[in-house]
Amino acid sequence: MSLMETITVLVCLSALFSYVNERFLDLPPTIGLMALGLSFSLGMVALGSLGVPVHRQAVAFMQRIDFTETLMHGLLSFLLFAGALHFNVRDLFGQKWFIGTLASVGVVLSTGLVGALAYYAFPIVNLEIPFLYCLLFGALISPTDPIAVLGILKKAGAPKSLETKIVGESLFNDGVGVVVFLVLLGVATRGMTSPADIGLLFFEEAGGGALLGTALGFLTAYMMGTIDDYRVEILLTLALVMGGYALADALHMSGPIAVVVAGLVIGSYARRSAMSETTRQYLDTFWELVDELLNAILFVLIGLEVLALTFEGRYLAAGLIGIPIVLAARLISIALPLHLFGLWRRFSPHAAAILTWGGLRGGISVAMALSLPPGRIRDAIVAVTYVVVAFSILVQGLTIERLIRAASTEKEPAAEP
Repeated sequence: MSLMETITVLVCLSALFSYVNERFLDLPPTIGLMALGLSFSLGMVALGSLGVPVHRQAVAFMQRIDFTETLMHGLLSFLLFAGALHFNVRDLFGQKWFIGTLASVGVVLSTGLVGALAYYAFPIVNLEIPFLYCLLFGALISPTDPIAVLGILKKAGAPKSLETKIVGESLFNDGVGVVVFLVLLGVATRGMTSPADIGLLFFEEAGGGALLGTALGFLTAYMMGTIDDYRVEILLTLALVMGGYALADALHMSGPIAVVVAGLVIGSYARRSAMSETTRQYLDTFWELVDELLNAILFVLIGLEVLALTFEGRYLAAGLIGIPIVLAARLISIALPLHLFGLWRRFSPHAAAILTWGGLRGGISVAMALSLPPGRIRDAIVAVTYVVVAFSILVQGLTIERLIRAASTEKEPAAEP
């Protein structure tokens, strides 16, 4: 199939599943589309077991799609920019130290905890994975996914301060998690063990990405301020997203962090000083539409990806073990910063539970797992990752709204959620 035929199939399935979800299921779009995609995949597997050749065609179709390339160097830049564009920077700066701690120290702590627990727990189900690759699993599964989080929190009606914490953390820990993953992957594949090399790589990826995103964001804002044509200004933001992400990759900097920072600059500074009201309306409408369309395609892809994975009984069992491991590591990495910042700021007693359960994993984790070197270890980690991600989106995503509402109905003294 050609590229256009592949895109056509994905768009048609996304449109069909979106209609079914809106017409009959009324689930949050991310959950509904992934559930329908997964159900469709399992239906194909069932038909295959009955000897119907359509299963082989479906598997061949998914194997031709490079999920990692499609997400990490295609959809991700647009989705991160769209999320950051509508994020209030003033709210972010009000929580900057707490969010920064969760997105950095929290990710590193969770990576170590997941890696250590997985290393000792997976042999219970006869799955032996080297410690360094267990750490890689910890690195790819620790970041929460802003794409999944944003879509679900919109419908959950979370308090503003809680939404700022969860979304702000997920926008940045995504980029930090990718950097940690790349550092560990470098150690695993190239034997890079020098602390100086590791520190330099981390600084180049994270710090360089932030600086590049800031520079490109303000340059684009300046250009937008010198004209008043919404069509050209929208085109400038498209060039910022695509060119900025590609430039960050070429310079070995973090593309996700660069795009997020650029989105924050355009959404705050440029929105106030460089856009007319007409441009603001058209720009918001355009990026909201891009966000919705690409989200639909992404979560259909996540549901269909099961067709291209290798599953064994022990992989599934390890995935079920991985769910409480990931949740426990998330809880610890949340509780420690909450305790620290609680010395001078009051939080709701439900904050740890909501932030833990609301930290959803998504396609970014699957994409990083698929980028590992081919082999038995990769197949195992991909399968375990998929199980954890499926649980996160389908179970945590469906129940976080109830948890938030239950917490908000209890009478408590004034506190930050």
